Amino acid sequence: MAKRKRLTPARGDAGSVERVPQSPASPLRAPIAHVAGEAATHAALEEVADAFQSARDAGRLLLELPLEAIEGDHLIRDRVALDDDEMRSLVQSLQERGQQTPIEVLELAPGRYGLISGWRRLQALRQLQADTILAIIRKPDTAADAYLAMVEENEIRVGLSYFERARIAAKAAELGLYPSTAKAVQALFSTASRSKRSKINSFVTLHHVLGDMLRFPTAIAERLGLALAARLDKDAGFVVRLKDRLRKADPATAEEEIALLSETLADRPQKTTLRKPAAEEVTAGVFLKTSAGRSGLTLSLSGKAVTPEFQKRLQAWLQQQ
Repeated sequence: MAKRKRLTPARGDAGSVERVPQSPASPLRAPIAHVAGEAATHAALEEVADAFQSARDAGRLLLELPLEAIEGDHLIRDRVALDDDEMRSLVQSLQERGQQTPIEVLELAPGRYGLISGWRRLQALRQLQADTILAIIRKPDTAADAYLAMVEENEIRVGLSYFERARIAAKAAELGLYPSTAKAVQALFSTASRSKRSKINSFVTLHHVLGDMLRFPTAIAERLGLALAARLDKDAGFVVRLKDRLRKADPATAEEEIALLSETLADRPQKTTLRKPAAEEVTAGVFLKTSAGRSGLTLSLSGKAVTPEFQKRLQAWLQQQ
């Protein structure tokens, strides 16, 4: 049998093909494997992006937003005033420990956000001239839901005064978010007891009648507020007197205003004491006394001359009239 001849590659010829050495760091990949790898990477990136967007939409994503991008007055705030001592403590805490709790906002437009809750933190950071603020973006379905979120956050963290609760319920009803103030109280404070909601409704009377005349309404304690509301609801004269005193006094401190409210509440309308009318002698021995009553004018005759005979003559004369 003839031996097979081993073929060897040509070297140095013009038509020869040289093998290009491959770098170990970049090995050639089969086209299908390369495409499959890119598709898997793209899918992974899309999954991460979807998870990121889902967390953002669900309010689980903590963002650092420019402080100037937050509109603090987007909603009517439920808190009427800031306590100076509380604000000093909050500012000091932010200086020492940083912002521990994010605010809640809703997106108004690209790069613009409306504040839902965290008004005190926003004001404190503005005092500190901070550049950014930690926030969570919420997506309330309605404006009523945004107000509910604001109220709930303050109820849990700090607590509102009864006047502030009544005021925000009244404002929400005025904006048309609820058909009535009572419905607003029911919705905004649904977790409160029936007794507490009843007290809030009483303070609504205080807000409606006195409104902006009160300079320190959050200082009004529960008992005083309920007593004032009951009186305002029933005594028109008391309303006039109280408004007149508030207008003239113009109290400079909460203590002065509370004292004025308490003193006016303690005042009772002076009862007019009617003098008993004096009897007038209309003829010799006959005295006439008149008095007004529910049934009309009453005439009374007395004296020695008022005899049975005199009575008969008087009746005969009256019948002829």
